[in-house]
Amino acid sequence: MITFAENIPLWISILFLIVIPIPIFMIATLAKKGAATSERLASRSGSIRMAIVLFYLIYLCYVTVAGQLGWFDELMLPPRILLFTMFPLLTFLLVVVFNLAPYKEIVRQLPLSDMVQLHIFRLIGSFFLVLFLIGVLPKSIGLIAGIGDIVTAVSSLYVAYAIRVGKPFAHKLTIVWNTFGLLDIVTTSATALILTKLSIDTGSQGVEALALFPFCFIPAFAPATIISLHLTVYRKLFTTS
Repeated sequence: MITFAENIPLWISILFLIVIPIPIFMIATLAKKGAATSERLASRSGSIRMAIVLFYLIYLCYVTVAGQLGWFDELMLPPRILLFTMFPLLTFLLVVVFNLAPYKEIVRQLPLSDMVQLHIFRLIGSFFLVLFLIGVLPKSIGLIAGIGDIVTAVSSLYVAYAIRVGKPFAHKLTIVWNTFGLLDIVTTSATALILTKLSIDTGSQGVEALALFPFCFIPAFAPATIISLHLTVYRKLFTTS
């Protein structure tokens, strides 16, 4: 039986579980769109979408089982949840996926505006603010992560619009936006590590809530996936400019 975080209202956990699959389906659907416009991949576009969805669903099932078995419970640096989830996923995405021919073809085919607008899913980062407001996350990471994600998500709509209509500043704006979004996720991860260190040394509040189900999906899924998406935008920017 799955155990939910006891110090977080159940309705918040359920709402999070409802919305967390959204970015997975958005990423998979965008990949399908890129594949469908390619002569080489068109016939496989549906399979590519399904493969991405299944990969992430199996991955999140693994994260769930690992969390229920207590793999993430020990307070240490770096956090065990990063060792068992985020680091391996990021390595897989950057070393394996980034070198796959279908990935490279999809990046070539997709409009840059679509790749930017995809980041609207980062509105899910508002859960950082929610967790801070109910007292289970420190103010520093709640505000840094929550506000940073919301700004990145909302501004992605204007940046995508500027690209679409051919604004003369669109290229530079996209670089600035993409750099901000990448720095935001890196800063969030660094803040989590600092808070973990302080928690170990002084007993102050850390980010233990992010190791509990279902919010363990945030560190397990978000940093690696978002970093890879921002690097993909850079790839598109500097190979088509």
